Amino acid sequence: MEQEIEILSRIIKRRRSIFPVSYTNQEVPVKVIQQILESANYAPTHKLTQPWRFIVFRNEGKTKFGKELARLYKKTTPVHQFLQKKYDSILEKAEQASCIITLNVELHSDKVPEWEELAALACAVQNMALTAEALNVGAYWSSPGMIADLKDYLNLGEQEKCFGLFYMGYHNEEPRDAIRTPIEEKIKWIES
Repeated sequence: MEQEIEILSRIIKRRRSIFPVSYTNQEVPVKVIQQILESANYAPTHKLTQPWRFIVFRNEGKTKFGKELARLYKKTTPVHQFLQKKYDSILEKAEQASCIITLNVELHSDKVPEWEELAALACAVQNMALTAEALNVGAYWSSPGMIADLKDYLNLGEQEKCFGLFYMGYHNEEPRDAIRTPIEEKIKWIES
C-alpha cells in the first residue's frame, strides 16, 4: 500500500495552474466544488479567525459576473491603455470556466494583522488547488486589477475584501514538469 506522503508529494509536484482556455465543456458538479471548498476550511488560521469567504459563480451567474469584470476593466482602464482583446478575453474566460470563485477575506483587525488573514487565505487556496488536482479539475488563482472594485457587486461587508478569482474546469492538458530551481539554493542551515 502506498504511503500517504508519497501520494501527497506526487499531488503537490503535479499541481499546475490550468487556464480556462484549456477547459472542456464538461461541467464540474456542485458536489465536487463543495469538496474542493471543504478542503479550504482546514487551512491554518491564526486565532481561528477562519477569514476565508467564497462566492461561487456558475451558469448564468458566471456569465453576468464575467460581464461585470469586463465592464470594470473598461471603466477603470485609461482609453489609451484599453485593449479590446483583453476585454474580449475577460468575457471568454468566464464562458470557458465551469465556475469562478471569488477569494474573499473577512478581516479581524482587532485580533490579527491583515497579512496574517491573507496568509490564511493563501493556505486555503493551496488546499483548494491540491484538492482540485487530486480530482483532475484544472484551476488557477487570478488577481486582476478589477478585484479592487468588486466590493459592491459582491455585497462584501465593511471588513471584507476580495483578493482574487479562482477559475475551475475539467481539462485534457498533458501533465508537465514544474520549473523550480533546487531547494538547496533556497535554504541556509545554522546549527551552532
